[in-house]
Amino acid sequence: MKSIKILLVAVLIAFSNTVSANEKTPGDDKVKVSVLSKEIQKLLANPNFPVEQNFFVKVKLTVNNNNEIVVLSVDTEGDIETISTFIKSRLNYKKLISKTKKKVYIVPVKMISL
Repeated sequence: MKSIKILLVAVLIAFSNTVSANEKTPGDDKVKVSVLSKEIQKLLANPNFPVEQNFFVKVKLTVNNNNEIVVLSVDTEGDIETISTFIKSRLNYKKLISKTKKKVYIVPVKMISL
């Protein structure tokens, strides 16, 4: 009976080590979002139209099985179709360099006039 208890404790300890090894640290998601933001920044660089005023928009997107961006919505201040069309055309189905988890992201985008 004592050997069964020792074996059970050993199995529980081994199992708890594998479970704790698979846990993420809280900063992992922040690092991945930061990398995602930098890739999006590169994709949106050099717009093909003059930016006459500063814009702030929220882009709701997800990543598909092929590690491509899929834009779900662009929340613009007012009805600015040019900005929305530009962001969708530059981001939709562009392949990401870094492996990204499939979930919905909300990425703030700020366009500054020069």
